[in-house]
Amino acid sequence: MALKHEPTAPYHSAQDALRVLETVARHSGVTDTELARRTGLEPERLTALLRMLRREGYVEQTTDGAYVTGDALTKLGSTDGREQALRERLQRTLDRLRDSVGAAVYLSRYVDGEVRISQYADGPTTPVVHEWVDFRSSAHATAIGKSLLGQLDHNSRREHLSRHKMARLTSRTITSDKLLLSRLETQPPTVPHLDLQEYAVGTVCAAVPITAGSAVGCLALSLPVEHAHRLRQAADTLNRSATPLLLSLTI
Repeated sequence: MALKHEPTAPYHSAQDALRVLETVARHSGVTDTELARRTGLEPERLTALLRMLRREGYVEQTTDGAYVTGDALTKLGSTDGREQALRERLQRTLDRLRDSVGAAVYLSRYVDGEVRISQYADGPTTPVVHEWVDFRSSAHATAIGKSLLGQLDHNSRREHLSRHKMARLTSRTITSDKLLLSRLETQPPTVPHLDLQEYAVGTVCAAVPITAGSAVGCLALSLPVEHAHRLRQAADTLNRSATPLLLSLTI
């Protein structure tokens, strides 16, 4: 499988955050002034990154104002219990995102040629989409599927569609592989993929790419159609808030 990764804003933010973390780890007890000098980041951007890293527990600030590595970084950096620590951290991030966007949110990955939803966060007022057709065979109709396919190269997309018939799930479902491939090819990486009642009547969804190394993933949300007017703003919030989740996957 060949990838067609194009860096997004969360990707760049996560890379900058990693630079800060690496510097803190090498020079324990480093000040923000020294961090700015060593990383080359603008003070305003560095301040925002340090605020996020402190909130997530990756760095801590000592009484004299210097920065040291935090407990969260220690846990994710350890081979013992790392997977459980990562899953718990991702779930906390998804729960926080659910509350901030007021929608069910999903973390999905493209693994061994299939769409997989690895984790999600829902609630009484933010229900998940009813999976009435297997998500693995309906990538053409979901925001998640389109976001994941959009990160593959042309041949990999065609190979996926050759294994999964593009069934008409609603009157809005795209069933032409030529049309779908054309839209995937021209979709800018910074623009969320949408599902406007293409998978299920009464539901709208949006998904943004999560680029972590060679892995193909995305972060998505779903809303009842009566809240469709909130979809684009919620998707923008999701995209801006993806950095902590991407950072957890990268460490």
